[in-house]
Amino acid sequence: MRIAELERDDVLLRRVAKGDEEAFALLYRRHQAALYRFALRMTGNAWAAEEIVQDVFMILVRDPKKYDIARGTLGAFLYGVARNRVMKHLERLPPEVSLEEKKEDGSGPGIVLQDGFTPGEWAEKREQAELIRAAVLGLPEEFREAVVLCELEELSYEEAAHMAGCPVGTIRSRLHRGRALLLAKLEMLRDVPRRASVMRGIK
Repeated sequence: MRIAELERDDVLLRRVAKGDEEAFALLYRRHQAALYRFALRMTGNAWAAEEIVQDVFMILVRDPKKYDIARGTLGAFLYGVARNRVMKHLERLPPEVSLEEKKEDGSGPGIVLQDGFTPGEWAEKREQAELIRAAVLGLPEEFREAVVLCELEELSYEEAAHMAGCPVGTIRSRLHRGRALLLAKLEMLRDVPRRASVMRGIK
């Protein structure tokens, strides 16, 4: 690893403010993947996630001074900007969007085929991942955010609360409710194929 890649975010950002493209590329590589995962898990749309990440970094390029080191890490600042963009995107969606419609983009967490998996096991894991993804996308926004940050991104309650701009107790409460709703939705989604099979049997 080159010395430049070990530089702190705030040092790289000062270089960005002076027009240093290499410094920007390093910051982008350092933070892009996490921001994209967050945006994708919140929106369920790969195209929207890419747009959101681009917006976040464009803001950073246009006005690096928006970030105040005294108020936290650059990562937290970028998450905050991404969160605002995600919420604006969700506000523009129709009041109710079916889970089937949200899955049409073909994006998803994906399953990595590893040695030892039979095609049947791989298909089952893929189906489970799709069920979880659909259930997460079906959660109300505030509960979805808590689940994404704490369960999927594995942030601490304190980090998640900072990202969401709310007290730690609120994150705990939202996560507790989100987990309960998620379990209920997973049960409902699992029952759909069974109910369809029963209906076909009746016919």
